[in-house]
Amino acid sequence: MARLIARLRELRHSDHRITAQVRAVLVESLYASTQSLVIGALTSTTIAAVVAWATRDAWLAAGAAAIGAVGALRIADALRAHRIDVDAEAAARHELGYRVGALAYSGLLGLFGFLTLTRSGDGVVQLLAVTTAIGYAAGIAGRNAGRPRIALAQLCLASLPLSAGLLIGFEPLKLVLAVVIVLFVVAMIDITLQTYGAVLKATIVSHENAALAAHHAAHARRDDLTGVANRTAFREQFEERLRMLPGSGSKLALYWLDLDRFKEINDTFGHLAGNALLAAVAGRLRTHFDHESVVARLGGDEFAILSPVRDRQEAATIGAAILALVRRPVAHDGHSLRTSASIGVALAPENGREADTLLKNADLALYRAKESGRGQLYFYEPVMDEKIERRRQLDYELQGALERGEFHLLFQPIFDLAASRILSCEVLLRWTNRHHGAVSPVEFIPIAEDNGTIDAIGHWVLYQACEAARGWPADISIAVNLSPIQLRATHLPAVVLDALNASGLPPERLNLEVTETVLLEDVETSLAALEALNRLRVRTTLDDFGTGYSSLSYLTRFPFQTLKIDRSFVTDLERSPASIAIVQTIVDLGAQLGMRTVAEGVETQAQLDQLRRTRCDAVQGYLLARPMPAAMVSAMLAGKGSEATG
Repeated sequence: MARLIARLRELRHSDHRITAQVRAVLVESLYASTQSLVIGALTSTTIAAVVAWATRDAWLAAGAAAIGAVGALRIADALRAHRIDVDAEAAARHELGYRVGALAYSGLLGLFGFLTLTRSGDGVVQLLAVTTAIGYAAGIAGRNAGRPRIALAQLCLASLPLSAGLLIGFEPLKLVLAVVIVLFVVAMIDITLQTYGAVLKATIVSHENAALAAHHAAHARRDDLTGVANRTAFREQFEERLRMLPGSGSKLALYWLDLDRFKEINDTFGHLAGNALLAAVAGRLRTHFDHESVVARLGGDEFAILSPVRDRQEAATIGAAILALVRRPVAHDGHSLRTSASIGVALAPENGREADTLLKNADLALYRAKESGRGQLYFYEPVMDEKIERRRQLDYELQGALERGEFHLLFQPIFDLAASRILSCEVLLRWTNRHHGAVSPVEFIPIAEDNGTIDAIGHWVLYQACEAARGWPADISIAVNLSPIQLRATHLPAVVLDALNASGLPPERLNLEVTETVLLEDVETSLAALEALNRLRVRTTLDDFGTGYSSLSYLTRFPFQTLKIDRSFVTDLERSPASIAIVQTIVDLGAQLGMRTVAEGVETQAQLDQLRRTRCDAVQGYLLARPMPAAMVSAMLAGKGSEATG
């Protein structure tokens, strides 16, 4: 008994320790079995009516009518609200309604039994009234155990009036039955409380498991780094939006964007900086777009955005806002990280009604944006398909080209005009693809720079070039072009040193060429890279000199040993006095700064003769020697072919 009292006291505080969601589930259990409530109400009403008819008692007739009326109201309530919303306020409202109906019904049954025992001497009628009330009370203990206060109140209201009615006559057998009913109530209270404990525990565990499953489901659809939707969630929401599109009268814009030169930021500042940039960009996009749009990271530096739009003009305005958001600098560890975005846009339904079609078309538009110089937005146009599809195919083929051995090197000799001999050889990269055949470097190098394969390809070229030059005479050097990606990479000096050590080539025989436009994009980073290379005693050449807009002002800062005169000036030497003057000025400037000069693209004897008159140090071009395999270079160096013609 002491334990039962302790449980009843504990019950007073139990509701304050459970969540609103768990309480709502317990309230829902009250309406879980509408069928049992209907059957119970009909049965009790029928028996009450039979008892009233048999006794012809006005009080019992009124009680039977009240039982029937309340029973009908409870049936209507159960049919209306058999499913409870998990909203806390709605659950409390439903519980109050159920409580009022349940207690009124239980009280009427108990009162009806009391009246039957006190106003009728018919034992069969009394048995009907008592068994109906006791049967109802027994069912309550299990059915409403999820809300024990209601169950216990019903139990007492339906049973204890029977004990009172049995005690009035002071008949021995009725006194025993009254005591039995009281003991029955005590037992049912204990059973109800135990059942409630089990139901509560199971409900809490079920709720926690459901919440955990929901958490895992949400986590599985969220990008860990940025917090926006991941590829899986994006695809699900994309297809859902497309299903809702017909009949809505609106359009859906798909923005597919890449961060420009993101790999360079990773290589220069480290992966933590790259992650900070991705998170900052994602945060800006998530803040800018409302719940009607979807922002997702598809992987790497790729993002996708879905946004409802009225027309193409609104889509363009949104795209411009995205470009502006991405361009804003991101502060990280004392650095200001800057990037831009290339965006491809496809509109539904005019550019497609299925997710795969729209994704393909947005991807084609994205390639067009990258090809146009980055930081651009392009809408999909059907004419893009053929050209950009080839670019996509080459992009895919480049991923494994190095492993398949599809690259090879050619070497074009550079001749010293004064000594009329080979001074050096420039390495030229060639790609013969398994499906597309020979692919021009003009076509595949920009793609390799965009997809990041240029780093591995550049390393391979450097190692192969040093290995080839190792067997040449000690006074012949090798010239290797560096891509912008390689020049900005912090590990470039280590890669160069490894290539030299692996081949045994002296660093003085390696000449690394960089273009002038690359230097002008990031002066400080380029300067630091060139100084690091010079500390290794590797020589550096400024390629395509004269094509930049600030060449002379930078020459005093960058540590070059050689200036390479762009072929555009050499081509016009025969017919343009201005080109002759420019070449002469470059040669004289190089001499005053202590730099050698090399003229590339020499194709005629007249061009070569004019270069001799300018006192240019070295020349390179088809007139002198075409690009050739390493074996032919070795043979040329061993024979008379090492002398310049003309």
